[in-house]
Amino acid sequence: MDGTLVDSTEAVESIWTAWSRRNGIVPADVLAYCHGRDVASTVTHFLPQLCQEEVRAMVADQLDAECTQLGTVRPVTGGHELVGWLEGRSMAWGVVTNAPRRLALARLGAAGFAPSLLVAFEDVEHGKPAPDGYIQGSQRCGAVPAQTLAVEDSEPGLAAARAAGTVVAAVGGRTDADLVCHDLHDLRNRLTGAIQ
Repeated sequence: MDGTLVDSTEAVESIWTAWSRRNGIVPADVLAYCHGRDVASTVTHFLPQLCQEEVRAMVADQLDAECTQLGTVRPVTGGHELVGWLEGRSMAWGVVTNAPRRLALARLGAAGFAPSLLVAFEDVEHGKPAPDGYIQGSQRCGAVPAQTLAVEDSEPGLAAARAAGTVVAAVGGRTDADLVCHDLHDLRNRLTGAIQ
């Protein structure tokens, strides 16, 4: 979702920079780590001394901030065109994210998307980089992972898609995938060429 269909970079970086400063951590270190990861993983990575109750409180505060700071959230280049292209061909598509459902729906809605299939963080036993989300997403689309294309821009997401056995497309400057695309316009053009 974030970085692949929804551009939430400005919001994510603002929220995590503020968190870093409140906790005496170098913001650049947190920003290099947090993309594609669930909030609790990031919190415990940088503050391993916290008890579970403190982690839960910090995660709730971060989630509240992320669900309300939506003014800069927008669709990525080519996002609506790709979704329209898929729907025009009756191709199943969905969102597999490490974001909690509440945050996923808030950001997708802010960017103008309403996927019929959403696999959120609480829907799986293990979030990315584990393959659980992509395996479940493929099944819910009526396919096996090898018949599914996963679009990713983060290290945990790419690892999850590869581990699930999907075909993997990278966007956002990543190059470690089966298909490397500049953006979703590029992906749509390549899919169009492959189907014709």
